[in-house]
Amino acid sequence: MNATDRPTYGITPRPEWLKVRLYDNDLSRGIAALVADKGLNTVCQEARCPNLFECWGLDKTATFMLMGDVCTRRCGFCAVTQGAGRPLDPAEPRHVAEAVKTLGVLHAVVTSVNRDELPDGGAAHFAATIREIRALTPGVTVEVLIPDFLGSEAALCAVLDERPEVLNHNTETVERLYRRVRPDAIYARSLELLARSAKRRDEEKNGISLRVKSGIMVGLGESREELSATLGDLRSSGVDFVTVGQYLQPHARRLPVERYYTPDEFEEIKREGEAMGFGVVESGPLVRSSYHARRALA
Repeated sequence: MNATDRPTYGITPRPEWLKVRLYDNDLSRGIAALVADKGLNTVCQEARCPNLFECWGLDKTATFMLMGDVCTRRCGFCAVTQGAGRPLDPAEPRHVAEAVKTLGVLHAVVTSVNRDELPDGGAAHFAATIREIRALTPGVTVEVLIPDFLGSEAALCAVLDERPEVLNHNTETVERLYRRVRPDAIYARSLELLARSAKRRDEEKNGISLRVKSGIMVGLGESREELSATLGDLRSSGVDFVTVGQYLQPHARRLPVERYYTPDEFEEIKREGEAMGFGVVESGPLVRSSYHARRALA
């Protein structure tokens, strides 16, 4: 283990450009009450997203997290509780659809914790949720941010068969840092999932047009060259949309921030991604996977 791979603990002070304006209003409080009433989880809350109050208070959107609030993996960056998963709630897909309808959102984003103990990793639960959203709100577009399903092509196909508009799977970091940042994941496996999704997109040109999306965090110790190589790998795998945002340490027992990228550096990354041929590049200090998600489909 070298110096850049050795974890230390404590919260690094954030620069001025990472301060977040809070939009705590009746609307955001209403969304929180609705989520609680339906017994749902949102990644906005569990991952302590810095854009929570903007999305809830201004955009009237939320990213729903399926299959509970406990993840079976041990990622070094994530605020979600780690441990053994609880039994799935068969009513959850319908409750998510009801919340989508009540909120009046135009683009529903659905993600999940990892549930590696399930035979299909929870793919059928994703598929059921898409079906329920389609049944209650036919005009709503759907984005799924899925785990890697341990590389199961059948599980991926179960989700793609429901024809979401966006298939998102985050690469999260550069290959060298996977052992520290994503110890239960495999870089090549994530690229394979994205490539399979892109192949499906290219084979099915009629009906709903699928977009393939991925996201990367910066500030975990990667070099600029490694970041460029990762973007190149994503583009070579057929990814259409990419998000690049600053990693923010959620609490003292998660990986520290190695450095903060400046807004100018994020702009450089955006230009680089666009030059590679990505259709949409969202790059900024507070960018997250589902931030401004609907705008990418415009």
